[in-house]
Amino acid sequence: MKVIDKDLATDERLTRLAELARLGLTSPLVAVTIDKLYDHEITEAQNKLSELEADLAEFEAQYEMSSDDFSQRFQDGMMGDEMNYVEWSSLVQMANNLRKRLELLTKETLL
Repeated sequence: MKVIDKDLATDERLTRLAELARLGLTSPLVAVTIDKLYDHEITEAQNKLSELEADLAEFEAQYEMSSDDFSQRFQDGMMGDEMNYVEWSSLVQMANNLRKRLELLTKETLL
């Protein structure tokens, strides 16, 4: 009998831990560990988003345009494909992904 299945995917392990928690069958250590991991994920995402927003602000100042306006124009093919535009577009995407991540973790809408 295999006690620990190291081949289980992370999502499956989390699903099993969630089920144990629903049933009240986890140890206090599991709850403390999950709380710390959860807080860590939020902090890391907030820190990275702050860095990206500072980078976006530099582009916005340089081109005198909001990232939202730029992104729409870039997607519509109105901005060309200069390296700065490609980088700016990538930063917008990464910031949007982090906002979605934080929304999921905190259940707050981040504009």
